Amino acid sequence: MTPRRTRPSSSRNTTAARRGKVFLAVAGNIGAGKSSLTQLLSQRMEWKPFFESVEDNPYLGDFYADMKRWSFNLQVYFLSNRFRSHKAISEGPDSVILDRVIYEDAEIFARNLRVQGYMDERDWATYRDLSTLMFEQLTPPDLLVYVRRSTDELMERIRYRGRDYEADIPRTYVAQLNDRYDEFFEGYRYSKRLVVEADGVDYLEDPAALAEFGRQIHAKLEQTDLFIQA
Repeated sequence: MTPRRTRPSSSRNTTAARRGKVFLAVAGNIGAGKSSLTQLLSQRMEWKPFFESVEDNPYLGDFYADMKRWSFNLQVYFLSNRFRSHKAISEGPDSVILDRVIYEDAEIFARNLRVQGYMDERDWATYRDLSTLMFEQLTPPDLLVYVRRSTDELMERIRYRGRDYEADIPRTYVAQLNDRYDEFFEGYRYSKRLVVEADGVDYLEDPAALAEFGRQIHAKLEQTDLFIQA
């Protein structure tokens, strides 16, 4: 399921500026700081934020305790919530920043679980068919921003925020996800993309870094090569 993007129909072949709205998605590994950045950018740019469903997720704690048993349940839960948010954004009138996009669920998290043997072939085939069907119903974001951090820094940030259900996340699992993210963005073709190297940067404490990040986003959105031929 390598992401592919073909030229849209004439009804969708408009830039974000012409539509009068922007759909920005922020991607990144566990602990990358996506939620904080989504909040900060939404305030700075006056765009509506959509956040990943974490605290009310009924499977997350069980998943980290037994990944093999709960991998399929968790990923279907994330997929359905992401689809609902993505569709609402695409159909709504507002400029929006989305914390994690649906493609990450399938191409990074679910795929990694399959590669590592935590999801069996039958569940993976079912999940893949469902996610492919969902992708066909969605309009991609105008820009996908990847907040990239090293595994060491991610682990430190995970420890610092102190969520109980993340206490026993293996370092190898976070490292594997980092590899999946790099592979995913190397082949990402749904829309424009921007990779931001964030090691050592705290956007909450560094307004200058946040301002520079905002400038990079606006510059990327203003480029004319929005639609990419596969």
